Amino acid sequence: MFTKQSFQPDWCEKPPKKKSYRSIFKWGNPNEFKHPNSAWYEMIKEEFGLTDEDFEKPQSEGNEKVEIDQKIKLPKKKINAFIDIVGEKNVSTDDYSRVKYSHGKTVDEAIELRRNLVRNVPDIIVHPRDKKDVLKIVKYCNKQKLPVYIFGGGSSVTFGLNTPKGGVMLAMGTHMNKLLSINEQNQTATMQPGIFGPAYEEALNNPPKRFNVERQYTCGHFPQSFEYSTVGGWVVTLGSGQASTYYGDAYDIVLSQEYVTPAGIIKTHDYPGTATGPKINDIMKGSEGSFGILVELTMKIFRHMPGNRQRFAFMFPSWDAAVEASREILQGEFGKPAVYRIADPEETEVGLKHFGVQGTPIDSLVNLRGFKPMKRCLCLGTVEGEKDFTKHVKDHIAKVCKQYGAMTLTGFATMLWEKTRYKEPYMREDLMDYGVIIDTVESAVTWDNLHRLHQGVRSYIKKRPGTICMTHASHFYPQGTNLYFIFILKMMDLKSYRKFHDGILDAILKHGGSISHHHGIGKLFAPLMTRHLGKEQMAVLRVLKNHFDPNNIMNPGGHLGLD
Repeated sequence: MFTKQSFQPDWCEKPPKKKSYRSIFKWGNPNEFKHPNSAWYEMIKEEFGLTDEDFEKPQSEGNEKVEIDQKIKLPKKKINAFIDIVGEKNVSTDDYSRVKYSHGKTVDEAIELRRNLVRNVPDIIVHPRDKKDVLKIVKYCNKQKLPVYIFGGGSSVTFGLNTPKGGVMLAMGTHMNKLLSINEQNQTATMQPGIFGPAYEEALNNPPKRFNVERQYTCGHFPQSFEYSTVGGWVVTLGSGQASTYYGDAYDIVLSQEYVTPAGIIKTHDYPGTATGPKINDIMKGSEGSFGILVELTMKIFRHMPGNRQRFAFMFPSWDAAVEASREILQGEFGKPAVYRIADPEETEVGLKHFGVQGTPIDSLVNLRGFKPMKRCLCLGTVEGEKDFTKHVKDHIAKVCKQYGAMTLTGFATMLWEKTRYKEPYMREDLMDYGVIIDTVESAVTWDNLHRLHQGVRSYIKKRPGTICMTHASHFYPQGTNLYFIFILKMMDLKSYRKFHDGILDAILKHGGSISHHHGIGKLFAPLMTRHLGKEQMAVLRVLKNHFDPNNIMNPGGHLGLD
């Protein structure tokens, strides 16, 4: 008997037109797509009161060619000065480049670009070839008092690339993208800041071919933006990778750095530890281009032993049980997992739909075992390292989870997650084509305040009718974790959305969370910096800003709340 197939939207399968607005805001590879499955589509319709008719025709897609009427303010003489430094082919002044290199991946930017709206752009884009070029550029800009901004991979979700003062944008990934050396004795690697995650990891995985070393290594840092973010970007925004619970955050992994600042060159030492006063190396981490430009860095690397990786997954009966088990695992002193994630009840249900599990025999079995929808919580993870170590840690994790009433799901669920962990952002374009926003905020929190923050922020988000709010924790420490809030709503009015988003940040601060855990600050969270850190800490940062950059040419216009 013939069964009529249910309606599915005509999700976009075409790469963006060249030099279009969509080619700027679309995530990742222009030829790659990941669409919501039928369960997600039905969920979105039900949650937002929509019908198939609402998905028959996309709204603003941004396929128009980029054209702007913002004139270049730099005189030809000054543009020629940059051409003299880097060569004519490394200076761009066309409309498309000026827009591309000054926009990241915030929802705000995507909404505006879909409507062919452009706020601020730099006058010119400069592609430095090496740190000597950067030194000449900074010296010239400081003398001429020209604003300087920095573009790494373009994955910023904090208005990190916004250029309210015009000026010069340095594109670091064009040429300064090489792994320079591996020191096998010290187990470190030195690279230029513009190297992208996959190129860096591939070079470490296969070093004998290039660097005459005996072992294979891994960087240990795998953010969701891994494929389209740079190593320098990880450090200057204090990023965290999905395996940070074992390897550490970017803050922990970077060993030494070299910056070009208007005040001079800062080059820190690569000692594993010193007692020589406050560490300038730490001060430069997370500076987001406001003190100077990162031109070289040395990172810790780790032995690459993928054959020893152990995967696990559990279903907990409740969020309380998942949190308490996680705390015991991190404080148990038996070793740490690499990837470790727990999803709250709403994210668990949405995730089961996403992976096509809901309604299957597996789902029925979990139900029969007493793990009920909107109460149960999914846990995924891996253990990495030496073979006996990984088995030891996995066994202890299983023991703790069992003590808190969890049911094992084997490592299959984690394997499913691994297959798509870098592809989830691709769905954003599909949803926004039909007026549905998906966005995130994340916050650091201590164990004793986790439930207050979770409940407080969720309460604010869920007060808005028709809003999905998923929450997971994915970066763990003995003292606490992070909460990553993902919200989906039907809205494309930017003013209303900004008000809603500001309310989420206010709820985070009111309930004792940090305004960022691993996305950095940029100009989006900058207005909250004084409220979060206090006047005295901000005063210290402003003194540093004045020392490194007395003419305020480095990333001016409100970045980090410093000006």
